Order: sequence, then structure tokens, then C-alpha cells
Amino acid sequence: MESSALVDTSAWIDFFRRKDPCFTLVSKLMSDDAVLILPLIVAELIQGARTKSEIRELKELLTVFPVLQESEQTWPQAGELAFQLKQSGIHPGLADCFIAVMCMHHSVPLLTLDKHFEQIKAKTSLRSF
Repeated sequence: MESSALVDTSAWIDFFRRKDPCFTLVSKLMSDDAVLILPLIVAELIQGARTKSEIRELKELLTVFPVLQESEQTWPQAGELAFQLKQSGIHPGLADCFIAVMCMHHSVPLLTLDKHFEQIKAKTSLRSF
């Protein structure tokens, strides 16, 4: 999975809107079979869906792309990361901490437009795509 990347919700939204640079980057990752997904990211996308048809299509992401697997320690580690960041005056959401922990655990970069991840990256080994 060295050349793979986890595509975050914000990047998927721009991809679906055909907005660059995400449209081009995600398309390239797709052609290289290098897209990774998380059920949490699919859930965030479904939350913003407008139709049941869109929901069905979004659920298919979980069957089309490899899903990063969490361990029983992933959520506690996400909580610890949120705690540590809070001590530094940084307040990302728990979902963002979970995504960051998953990327770091699996040693994969994150493709995102979310500025919270820049703050997380400054304090951790999180890599961006």
C-alpha cells in the first residue's frame, strides 16, 4: 500500500463535483488502483447525500476500494491523540483524529482539503498526499 492514499471526505466532495486538483488526483489514484477508503468517510459522505440513489452509489465505495482495517486500539488511540492535541491548543474533531490514526497506523498518506489535518500533521507523523 506504499503508493496508495486514503481519500478524505473533502477530497471526495471535490472529486464528485469534478473540481481540481482533487478530481485529477483522485482519478489518477483510481487508475493506479491506489485509493483507500474508511467506512467513517463513506458515512460522512452519506450524511451529505441528496437522494437514496446517491446513498447507494456511496455505499459502493466500500466494495470498490480496499478498506483500511481498524484494530481494537484505534478508537482509544484517536481519543489519546485528541487529548494530546487539545493540550497543545488544537481542537480537531474525534473523527479527524481517527482518520489520522488510521493513516499513521497503516503508513499511508491522506488526500484532504481539511485544514484540521495540517494542524494534526504539525504534531504527528501524519503524511499528506
